[in-house]
Amino acid sequence: MDDKTVLGRIHELVDEEHKLRQAVGRGEIGTDEEHTRLKELEEGLDQCWDLLRRRRAAREVGNDPNAEQAHSVSEVEGYLQ
Repeated sequence: MDDKTVLGRIHELVDEEHKLRQAVGRGEIGTDEEHTRLKELEEGLDQCWDLLRRRRAAREVGNDPNAEQAHSVSEVEGYLQ
């Protein structure tokens, strides 16, 4: 997965988040469903941003960015701030 593909996925997830919030606003889905799906979207976004940062870091130090793979949700969400 190259940077362009990762950024494309980020845009897809953000678009889905906006559509989800609009659906809630129109009463098409309940807040429980919204919260569940928003959590999934946020985790997916965190994974994408993490991968993009690691690809860029690898490139900066002369390593192959294509060697970087997406980390699991539990790993990404478990990072210390």
